[in-house]
Amino acid sequence: MQAVDEKRRILLVEPNYKNKYPPVGLMKLATYFKGKGDYVRFFKGNLNELIADLYSEKLIYTFKDIEPDIQWEQYKEQICTYIRKGFSADYSKLLNYGKPFGPSIGNWLKYYRKKFRTGNIDDVAKFDCICVSTLFTFYYKITIDTINFCKKLVKRKGVLYVGGVMASVVPDEIERDTKIKPIKGLLDKPGIIDSEDLTIIDDLCPDYSILEEIDYVYPENNGYYAHMTRGCVRKCQFCAVPIIEPVFKHYLPLKEKLDRVNTIYGERKNLLLFDNNTLASKQFPQIIEEIKECGFIKGATYREPNFLELAVDNLKNNVNEYAYRRLANKILNLFVKKLAGQTKEQYLKDLESCGITENYLPSKEQIQKVYPLIKDLYEKRRSKHPKKRFVDFNQGVDARLLTEKKMELLSQTPVRPLRIAFDSMKDAKVYEQAIRLAKKYNIEHLSNYLLFNYKDRPVELYRRLKLNVELCEELDLKIYSFPMRYSPIWDENDLHHNRKFVGKFWNKKFIRSIQCVLNATKGKVGRKKEFFEAAFGMDEKQYFEILWMPENYILNRNKALQTGLIAAWKELYYSMTPTELDDFSTIVQSNEIDGNKCNSFSAKIKIALGHYLISRDDIIKKSENVERIICESNPTNLKHAI
Repeated sequence: MQAVDEKRRILLVEPNYKNKYPPVGLMKLATYFKGKGDYVRFFKGNLNELIADLYSEKLIYTFKDIEPDIQWEQYKEQICTYIRKGFSADYSKLLNYGKPFGPSIGNWLKYYRKKFRTGNIDDVAKFDCICVSTLFTFYYKITIDTINFCKKLVKRKGVLYVGGVMASVVPDEIERDTKIKPIKGLLDKPGIIDSEDLTIIDDLCPDYSILEEIDYVYPENNGYYAHMTRGCVRKCQFCAVPIIEPVFKHYLPLKEKLDRVNTIYGERKNLLLFDNNTLASKQFPQIIEEIKECGFIKGATYREPNFLELAVDNLKNNVNEYAYRRLANKILNLFVKKLAGQTKEQYLKDLESCGITENYLPSKEQIQKVYPLIKDLYEKRRSKHPKKRFVDFNQGVDARLLTEKKMELLSQTPVRPLRIAFDSMKDAKVYEQAIRLAKKYNIEHLSNYLLFNYKDRPVELYRRLKLNVELCEELDLKIYSFPMRYSPIWDENDLHHNRKFVGKFWNKKFIRSIQCVLNATKGKVGRKKEFFEAAFGMDEKQYFEILWMPENYILNRNKALQTGLIAAWKELYYSMTPTELDDFSTIVQSNEIDGNKCNSFSAKIKIALGHYLISRDDIIKKSENVERIICESNPTNLKHAI
């Protein structure tokens, strides 16, 4: 904890992994720090690029003092490129732009180029406080690397905070590898960041504007992100929620926060609730009523607000200038594509008259100057088409708590999809009851996560998937299943967090086979029976054939069928004696077949293992290797080989 220091420079960092949802914790921290008058910058990406960008901004301000008649902002990309790569051509051009002050400009360019090249970070790129968010443990390496890099960006008397999911579940390991003691759990107590401040940061409204500061676009980027409960009444061994949110909170107000978002950041289309077990709340009816009061009733529609006008207003009110310059610039450039003919020509002239081009980020003043010229045209032509709104209980609802009354309440909202966990065949009966209730109340778009590689047997995954397909067919529903591989929060045998955990009844080959199938289905399993059977087999026998099948045969199924490779492999597989099958299975389940070691096995096993060495190119081009392995697998030829 630290004492409050006005006008601190704050950097909020999310490691550069791919993820679907924004870091809500950092968004709340942005609200907190800005409320104290601090300068806040959010970043996700290559941190070296952030350093180069900050150096470029510093040089632009410096060059303006040297030669104020030049619009140095338009050369930011060249300045940044020179700092990162040191191209002499860029250096010469920049000197030429700044005549007769070339030598002075050149010295500054060389100064920051050297700083960047040597990693001797200038104070311009340092911050009083840096907060790094963390997500899952399988992002361990990139997260640790990010934290250690950020240590170099903290001022001598500054502080670095690490929080979030991974920080809460493996704090000792993070401290071991970074020498930073993480914050565990939620920011739900006063004084966690600033010792004398009584603000509960977790209760704050997130700052949506910071999402405009980065190039990364979150797949779910047009929603309200909120909680209406915290914690979970379950204590599942595979789940981190009891560690992060140990106390169940039955109700958190929503409407006031959404009203604030609408006023400052603009109305959003969907509502994403990250609650871990909403149905466990004693105030569930009140939660549903408030969701409806916020505009999310069944059949609700959304018209996108005028985000260009909102950006201009926020620039006028000094709300996150960098973010709203970027947003306005993006809208102005995209709007050109909707225009044609003389209208387009006039629009481009208006932009040009205010010094706005697509080559660089316009200033606040330029945006405010051009807006009166184009606002009527923009308002007339911008999209105002109504779109359906949805509510997403993103972490899923608990089928064991899903009564008919609760389903009826859910049906009053535009819930889509209704996510219901189906982690074990032990829950099949209660899960099926929940699906039938959903149909009764006209909730027809559903989704579920299917945990596998935990305590389940491989056949159970097939049975759960098949049940979903059968329910879709019988009830005319749209259920999308997402098999999720279990990885322990912390595995002592996997210190590099490469997700190598193998459940008691699984093996490496089976896990890899499931991943290969999901690669073709893009991670989800749809409602159509024919697609399910093509991907996972028409019955359990075919399912296990796929699990044992060579990886490249699974990934290139149609071609491997056409060439006869799969038929040849199956004939070999089913011709094995129990002893041969045991030896074969022991080798294949490791998913590490070495061609050099195949010679030590019997002829049949040696040929069978040869199928696992057939490459994708062999299959696609039907190479000599394909012809050879098919010929060797022929029972007549195999008999002679034996």
